[in-house]
Amino acid sequence: MHHFTLSAIFLLLTILTLTDGGSIGVNYGRIANNLPSAVKVVHLLKSQGIDRVKVYDTDPSVLRSLSGSKIKVTVDLPNQQLFAAAKSSSFALQWVQRNIVAYYPHTQIEAIAVGNEVFVDPNNSTKFLVPAMKNIYQALLKYNLHSDIKVSSPIALSALGNSYPSSSGSFRPELIKPVFKPMLEFLRKTGSYLMVNVYPFFAYESNADVIPLDYALFRENPGVVDPGNGLRYLNLFDAQIDAVFSALSAMKYDDVNIVVTETGWPSKGDNNEVGASVENAAAYNGNLVRKILTGSGTPLRPKADLTVYLFALFNENQKPGPTSERNFGLFYPSEEKVYDIPLTVEALKNYHDNPSPVAPVSGNTNQPTPAVSPVGGVSKSTTGDTWCVANPDADKNKLQLALDFACGEGGADCRTIQPGATCYNPNTLVAHASFAFNSYYQKQARAGGSCFFGGTSYVVTQEPKYGSCEFPTGY
Repeated sequence: MHHFTLSAIFLLLTILTLTDGGSIGVNYGRIANNLPSAVKVVHLLKSQGIDRVKVYDTDPSVLRSLSGSKIKVTVDLPNQQLFAAAKSSSFALQWVQRNIVAYYPHTQIEAIAVGNEVFVDPNNSTKFLVPAMKNIYQALLKYNLHSDIKVSSPIALSALGNSYPSSSGSFRPELIKPVFKPMLEFLRKTGSYLMVNVYPFFAYESNADVIPLDYALFRENPGVVDPGNGLRYLNLFDAQIDAVFSALSAMKYDDVNIVVTETGWPSKGDNNEVGASVENAAAYNGNLVRKILTGSGTPLRPKADLTVYLFALFNENQKPGPTSERNFGLFYPSEEKVYDIPLTVEALKNYHDNPSPVAPVSGNTNQPTPAVSPVGGVSKSTTGDTWCVANPDADKNKLQLALDFACGEGGADCRTIQPGATCYNPNTLVAHASFAFNSYYQKQARAGGSCFFGGTSYVVTQEPKYGSCEFPTGY
């Protein structure tokens, strides 16, 4: 009989947990003039234990270099070729023959991304998307590769009409009938998945005065409860993913799974790009990897083993736009790490120096939400009847963002200020924001710091009046 020490048992349980998680891949972008050769890149991927990679084209040198590597590959049919692929089945057949059949199976191509974020493409190729996907699939079928290689298309989170709270997630109405209905039906019939690009960084950067940084970086925080489903969210990534799951559910496609084809955090940005730093990038990606590899799923889908592709492998010096666009890489072109995080199960077992561990995800709960202000402060309750109201002199854009947070991730009860509801009038931004702010404030037991909202609100000691509606003083 073998006698195990407690530490040995703990290590065994850790190994069992880690091997039951999701999968981490990386995006290999090449908009740069100083990157190592494709052969060197494959050596780098293998040395880091990365067994999944996504590329943005079908460059022969890259696909040849990946041959025999056992690295699973997702390739891309560029947006510029959607029209041809949609209009001509012979073009799709030739494309598959030239870019897939010529390399498979020695290069383990597992998926084809037809276009990328097509709905925000300035050339407006949306109407060609689903026909192109179908023609590519039919071409795979002719070569009997349809069971081995999935066909999908990455969407940006902007494809959602509603994303907060997560339980009310829905696709943009104008895209449902012409695109999402036929696309999701195609994904269901072919056993494929929806590709989604999510970037909590951009949400945080635009709303840093109302979204706590710890919430964006998977650090320990009280979290927020979704008023629609009662689930507590401890990070913004989960909230964004569950908004997509909710949008799928709203269209009765609960059986279509999600693969996160892009997510990441920049290590450097311009002065106005709040939160872009090496420390924050390491925290976001390191904590995300831990979450995925330990298989914690999301509050709405706790058993979901997500496949997530980090963006990106390298800093790319020729990408246009702000500084952050050129600094999403895990590695410099010299192949040196920008920061050190685990990328595999084995590396995660030995990773003990992460200062910001992932908080455990809890399910449906009736426990009160700990007081958390929009900027992450936690304080003791104040006493006496007080109310939180919007500052009428506040910047209107900031006020709208704060209202969105309160009604969304903040969990305020905003039902009474919806069109046709009892407190919809007066229909002004200040009135609606006051109702939402006060709902949040009272639910937080009037905690100090819970009436801040980026400086767009303040506490009053006399009950405010807006129309015929009275403000509540507690919950």
